[in-house]
Amino acid sequence: MPVIEEKEYSQQFDPAIWKRLLPFIKPYLGMILGIVALNLVTAGIDIALPLFQRTAIDRFIGAGTLEGLPVFAVCYAATIALQCVCVIFFTRYSMRVDVGIGRDLRSACFLHLQKLSLSYYNVTPVGYILARVTSDSNRISEMVAWGLIDIIWALSYVLGVFVAMLLLNWKLALPVILIVPALALVTMYFQKRILFWNRRVRRMNSQITGAYNEGIMGASTSKTLVIEDQNYQSFQKITADMRHSSIHAQRLSAVYIPIVMFLSTMATAIVLACGGFMVRDHALLIGTLSAFTTYAIGIFEPIQQLARTLAEIISVQANLERVGGLLMEEPGVTDTPEVIEKYGDVFHPKKENWEPIRGDIELRDVSFHYPDGNEYVLDHFNLKIPAGTTVAIVGETGAGKSTLVNLCCRFFEPTSGQILIDGVDYRERSQLWLHANIGYVLQNPHLFSGTVMENIRYGRLDATDEEVYAAAKSVSADTVVEKLENGYLSDVGEGGDRLSTGEKQLISFARAVLADPRIFVLDEATSSIDTLTEQLIQAAISHLLKGRTSFLIAHRLSTIRQADLILVVRDGKIVEQGKHLELLERKGYYHDLYSRQFEEESSMSLLKKA
Repeated sequence: MPVIEEKEYSQQFDPAIWKRLLPFIKPYLGMILGIVALNLVTAGIDIALPLFQRTAIDRFIGAGTLEGLPVFAVCYAATIALQCVCVIFFTRYSMRVDVGIGRDLRSACFLHLQKLSLSYYNVTPVGYILARVTSDSNRISEMVAWGLIDIIWALSYVLGVFVAMLLLNWKLALPVILIVPALALVTMYFQKRILFWNRRVRRMNSQITGAYNEGIMGASTSKTLVIEDQNYQSFQKITADMRHSSIHAQRLSAVYIPIVMFLSTMATAIVLACGGFMVRDHALLIGTLSAFTTYAIGIFEPIQQLARTLAEIISVQANLERVGGLLMEEPGVTDTPEVIEKYGDVFHPKKENWEPIRGDIELRDVSFHYPDGNEYVLDHFNLKIPAGTTVAIVGETGAGKSTLVNLCCRFFEPTSGQILIDGVDYRERSQLWLHANIGYVLQNPHLFSGTVMENIRYGRLDATDEEVYAAAKSVSADTVVEKLENGYLSDVGEGGDRLSTGEKQLISFARAVLADPRIFVLDEATSSIDTLTEQLIQAAISHLLKGRTSFLIAHRLSTIRQADLILVVRDGKIVEQGKHLELLERKGYYHDLYSRQFEEESSMSLLKKA
């Protein structure tokens, strides 16, 4: 059971990184300023409450009189009411900022993901993308909305208490103020280490969740390979690491908390001892001593909170870096501003300017290597594919059969040279114009959650039910529907997991047919279909591909004998091209592939008969 290591971020606070968040904060700036103002008022009230306590003791309890109590009670009640109103409103505003920024970050990430090229998804794990869009965005929005409250309130309260104590009695305030730096140093020391181990705990928890997921999703594989014991041992190692990290974090907390309590108690004891002597000598009123004691007890929690929040800001900076990295990711294939102006983009297409597509494709002196490689897959390659031509691409697994198709479909662009569609460099036209005219059927097709009808209709959203039925029938997908309890209204499950791979292929083929594209790409499209169904679909393919340019990426060579052109790929390069009989007569690499596969299929046939 593999463990995916998460990148570690341990750098110090960097304002430049937080500037990336400004566009998302700007729409909520009014609310944030309101939160700041309300927190300043709340902190002021928290500072004032011990002064009410002082007044009550000195004026009423100490003096033994109730004169002026009604006015005092009204002022105190009004102050408490104002505090409640402030708390209600800054909580409401903070919730709105939290939800709003989180929504905007997720929307921006999702929108940007729609613009990224296929190459990004080929090299980026799904889990990485999901974490950026969900958990990272949530942590950032929570820090802006709630961390801001904690910092402003704690800082205002601590500074206000210092001022209040100095004004009340600077001699009694000095011992408390001198203890505060010691508390700050202890807090910074322990918080840094506690945060480190808590990060490890969170990371281990993610790995445990991933291990559970793999264990459940891969249960059948584990049982057939009899690797339950290895899975258990791997899981035990992860949980043991989490246990070790959790205990280490708790040990640090177990030392830190008593130290803070000791310092807090020392401050209180100093105030009570010194203040007691001062009260005895009539140098201090007992109400003032009571207020001092409240300040001494209450000042330490805000300092701890301030240290925790500042540590969390450093931690959340890593989340901001990851989300910012996603939003700054540049698409591998982009349209020029001139093309976007004429043809529109994926969200604002100007279909009225789209030229009809015939399907002529020409590769003119094309060289190509992948962005993360230096070796050329194609080198000064030339090829003309007239409209309506069926091109088969064959080769062993991993030979690079999909490279040529991905170039022609503009999922990648040539490193040098040109690819022309209908005589025009396809970079002079919109990606969406080309992609809207391509029907792609994958070896492992993806179905969206929903019904069979909805999944086929994704090929053309304005299609009628009758057109959906006709598309399904043309590729024998209606045979799948007939077996389902609710027919076309049957739910396919998440990712189509209620259907077999072959059934999903048929439905995805019907979806492509419904789109009526001018260019078809069939990537091992019949590899998971039984022999009888394959015969039916092969007949449908020969009919449907007439008049359309099509690419057949095939492993079973018997399925592409009638192709107009066969390209033979080996080690990422096209080594032979021609028709089926021509290639066999050359007795080259294609001949070897075909002969070997023919022998294997003959052997399998004999075994089945036996």
